[in-house]
Amino acid sequence: MLDPVARIRRFNRAVTREVGALDTSFLGRGRPLGAARVLWAVSPDGSDLSEIRAALGLDSGLMSRLLRRLEREGLVTTQTDGADRRSRIVRLTAAGVAERAAYDRLNNDMASGILTRMSRNADALLDAMDLIANALDRARITVGPVDPEAPEARACLAAYFDLLTARIPGISAAHVPLPDPDAGLFRAPLGAFLIARADGATLGCVSLKPIDSDIGEIKRLWVAPSARGLGLARRLMAEAEMAARNLGKSRLILDTNENLPEAIALYRSDGWKDIAAYSGFPATHWFEKSL
Repeated sequence: MLDPVARIRRFNRAVTREVGALDTSFLGRGRPLGAARVLWAVSPDGSDLSEIRAALGLDSGLMSRLLRRLEREGLVTTQTDGADRRSRIVRLTAAGVAERAAYDRLNNDMASGILTRMSRNADALLDAMDLIANALDRARITVGPVDPEAPEARACLAAYFDLLTARIPGISAAHVPLPDPDAGLFRAPLGAFLIARADGATLGCVSLKPIDSDIGEIKRLWVAPSARGLGLARRLMAEAEMAARNLGKSRLILDTNENLPEAIALYRSDGWKDIAAYSGFPATHWFEKSL
């Protein structure tokens, strides 16, 4: 058996070979992976050069060399931002749009080929990939507000309900109705609905509901299985507390169920105090926290 470090290095070699990271002509398009990634990072409406460099983790020298190559190929143009002359905006030319589309098709074909080869274990493979991607992207996870009726918010609530039905006997759709009849309470300036994201994937949510001018209630904390163990639940709670402070709340309450021991442990370790019951089934535990 290989030791843990050797297993990680074996995995890295396999990925390097599979995606052609060392090829001088990535996916047969005549340029290496680095140049292809810069091209793909340029959005259709143009992108700030510093944002591209930060997203790809490139130093300024390498970024400049890759960008000059793409400019010589007629795939991108770089101009000073009219609103901020300190910034430079990279835009795709017509040829660049076509080349990016070609890369998208070839990347999709490569991904489809992997799934075809692993058809019997595709779900397990994808779950493992999500777990690895989230672990590696931990520093890139962002938390921010979203409309509570947006598709990603509804997807989070559906996943949250699936968790409750799997863990708590007697839960039904009536306990987490979709669409949410209280959605308006989770919009500013009354409350908040926060989503955690990384590289296009939605990884978790939490919401804040007003009780009165001083008290808010935390609702529907959920983290995707592939993002657990990264401290994301605690981060979502901290962001919800900040949102409550910004809305002038001085006290928060929440309820949970005994079949969610991880949540109960999180709340107690984060300064929440047990209080008397204020809601019915499925709640079995009630907490408060002063802000």
